[in-house]
Amino acid sequence: MKTLNIKLLFFALLSFSLSIAQQTPAPKQSKTIAITGATAHIGNGTVIENSIIIFEDGTLKTVTDMTLVKMDLSGMEVMAANGKHVYPGFIVPNSTLGLVEISAVRATDDASEIGSWNPHIRSLIAYNTESKIVESMRPNGVLLGQITPRGGRISGTSSIVQFDAWNWEDAVVKEDDGIHMNWPNSFSRGRWWLGEDPAMKVNDKYDEQVIEIRDYFNATKTYIVGDKSATHLPYEATNGLFNGSKTLYIHVDDEKGITDAINFSNANKVSKMVIVGGYEAHKVADMLTRNNIAVLLQRVHSRPNLTDDDYDMPFKLAKLLTDKGVTVALETSGQMERMNSRNLPFYAGTTVAYGLTKEQALQLITQNPAKILGIDDTYGTLEVGKSATLFISEGDALDMRTNILTHAFIDGRLLSLETHQTELWKRYSKKLETEN
Repeated sequence: MKTLNIKLLFFALLSFSLSIAQQTPAPKQSKTIAITGATAHIGNGTVIENSIIIFEDGTLKTVTDMTLVKMDLSGMEVMAANGKHVYPGFIVPNSTLGLVEISAVRATDDASEIGSWNPHIRSLIAYNTESKIVESMRPNGVLLGQITPRGGRISGTSSIVQFDAWNWEDAVVKEDDGIHMNWPNSFSRGRWWLGEDPAMKVNDKYDEQVIEIRDYFNATKTYIVGDKSATHLPYEATNGLFNGSKTLYIHVDDEKGITDAINFSNANKVSKMVIVGGYEAHKVADMLTRNNIAVLLQRVHSRPNLTDDDYDMPFKLAKLLTDKGVTVALETSGQMERMNSRNLPFYAGTTVAYGLTKEQALQLITQNPAKILGIDDTYGTLEVGKSATLFISEGDALDMRTNILTHAFIDGRLLSLETHQTELWKRYSKKLETEN
């Protein structure tokens, strides 16, 4: 009887583990695939109405107008996609996907480290490829992301991953791409829960906090050119900011903060710098273009930060910056940011209603983030020689009503589009069908 109980417990635990497991990562592409007849949205503003896309060993071999060529497709797996649309995989930057599974359970939260100065903290090694939340990105076409730590003055180092892997080593696309800094706010709201006036007020410690950042960078540069007899991991991690191997991502929203952050980066000869958030970036757009600085723009579906702002300011910021020649990509940080990351294509769709064309909006989540993150040689557009990371949709992928994926590929590997959400949808759809 004891042996029987142990066996029953074993099978119960096995069944439970299988019920929560992620879909098995796809095997390597084994056969050449040709997608024919679809409208191909290249990601760089170009559209091919009747396309043929061929990829082999995970690499795009042909992307062209089907009416202009005659090709022998024998021996290939042909996917007829007439009336459908093909897109490059969408990219979500500045994301904590895979770092937190359940916010209320501390053991599943690896988004931030204690302390204020953590350039050496690497988000990549905490990234959980088994996350159910990460898995749920794929049915909306979000296939890659920049996994970014939070907290402190310098949060740590991000890395870029693809969303179908056994472990973080399999997932990584670009390791340790940049360091993330939270610039001080020149203004802040009072903490109403402590009885303070909730109105905006000047940050009296702003100058002091900026001096702390300056002093920290001076110390890192002194260490880098020194004898390094004793290794200082945080200082060592910043070296890439000065030799060009890492990007400095400065999280800042207000006009003064953005201006000071740009001047700080220039003064410290930081090779590459990107503004994250950038709510008032349109006010200094000329300075951004002059310094060739891109913006990872805050979540589009947000309320205005200030009471005298236009009600639709968050919706039209992408248009204002794009018109000024600033390279813009969309990010999704904020409340419930991991779950909301799957809405990335619909944030891009909203920018169309506020002035951008469909293809310009598409660039905000394909070509532009690939350029900003430094992976545009492989991802972000459907071009020969690049990765076959793409998907087929029944309709417009920027519209939540028609973003219905039939197939998705990462590096040519055919993905499962099943998730916990799709399983529940099918389960309750059957229930309703039975009752009706």
